[in-house]
Amino acid sequence: MILGDASMTMTCTRRRSAAAPSERAAALGTSSDEALIERIADCDQLAMRTLFARHRVVVYRWLLRLVKDNAIAEDLLSDVFLDVWRQAATFEGHSSVSTWLLAIARNKAISARRRRPDVELNDELTSTLADPADDHELMLQKKDREEALRRSVARLSQGHAEIIDLVYYHGKSVKEVAEVMGLNAATVKTRMFYARKKLAEFAAAA
Repeated sequence: MILGDASMTMTCTRRRSAAAPSERAAALGTSSDEALIERIADCDQLAMRTLFARHRVVVYRWLLRLVKDNAIAEDLLSDVFLDVWRQAATFEGHSSVSTWLLAIARNKAISARRRRPDVELNDELTSTLADPADDHELMLQKKDREEALRRSVARLSQGHAEIIDLVYYHGKSVKEVAEVMGLNAATVKTRMFYARKKLAEFAAAA
């Protein structure tokens, strides 16, 4: 796991389960994200590892799009899940766990960008990673469409690009995008309207 055991053992005292590790791992693998968060709040390292394995690729891709640096994205990924370990008990379930993770990641990415004088805060999105969960045939089918979309998204402003990324790549609703970005729903809808309008203009000019 990307988080060291020492980082986790400092924060709480564990409750031991009588079930065998293999049985617990199988059970946790089918648990909901919310159930995993509850167990993480009780200092369950296996639940933490399960949540990390389930969401690490998506969170890493989101971080990479925001900071455009592999090493920084890796470091921030550790920070995101360390925050989850420490703050699991504060999760109230008003949004999905995935939305909560992306919001934590975005806040950390913004802070990291502010610490980097060589990167402008309004840089456009320029890169993406393939999701290893996609099989080869599916990736080929999506390649042309995604490449065209990425080229167009890269021409949008940072704010518009983030919204399109969350909607199209992460499947988030307007409400969830608002939670991740710290905006109200009306602002998200307005930005989405203009972002889609721009994308249509780019596509027409291509």
